[in-house]
Amino acid sequence: MKPEFWRMPAPNPATLAALPQKTAALAERLQAVAERFPNAIFASSLAAEDAIITDQIAALKLPLRVITLNTGKLNAETEALIAETRRRYPELAFSVFEPQAEAAAEFEQMHGSAAMYESVELRKRCCQIRKIEPLNRALEGAAAWLTGQRRSQSVTRSDLHLEEADSARGIAKFNPIFDWEDDDVWAYVQTHQVPMNALYQQGYPSIGCEPCTRPVKVDEDIRAGRWWWEQKDSKECGLHK
Repeated sequence: MKPEFWRMPAPNPATLAALPQKTAALAERLQAVAERFPNAIFASSLAAEDAIITDQIAALKLPLRVITLNTGKLNAETEALIAETRRRYPELAFSVFEPQAEAAAEFEQMHGSAAMYESVELRKRCCQIRKIEPLNRALEGAAAWLTGQRRSQSVTRSDLHLEEADSARGIAKFNPIFDWEDDDVWAYVQTHQVPMNALYQQGYPSIGCEPCTRPVKVDEDIRAGRWWWEQKDSKECGLHK
């Protein structure tokens, strides 16, 4: 019997009714961050929740810069979304950061292109090269940064707050959409028709690098397709330590 994969849920009436208030609260949070830290950077993963924040930054004409990471291991659909985001929001200060080519090539030469499946240590080393180092470069000189993390995404994010200290980088960190539920996210992106990754239509509720992401069955957790060969408590790349 062919497995049934996850599908983007249709917005329900109660969620739609509450969406304007949720959106207004998000706008207030973003405006407050921009007032305190006008040079703050929003690091977009290009996920649905990140698309919401990008849409609001553009709509509110905030000075916040938006960056994303092209790890060199993205699906074609994700790369296409980068181009679509540029087209949709030409007024945004939008930059793409990539890993150091020499470091990425050296890692693959030493460990192979499938190293991430061999151990958590090697997988995290790959993330260090392809995600963390480029993000650190992107955040140089910034006093604060924002993410699209939400509490309901995974057990590793259940204690998120709106504001926290990024002690590793010595700057402030904000999670402006931390208290949104899955239904809120899908209601916004469909109602506002923001640019979306085509993989959402192919059973991917959570999207990372191509080797580390698979479709999710209807009875699985929404992040079950991320690093699916690992335990739940290790499913982070290290960007949010």
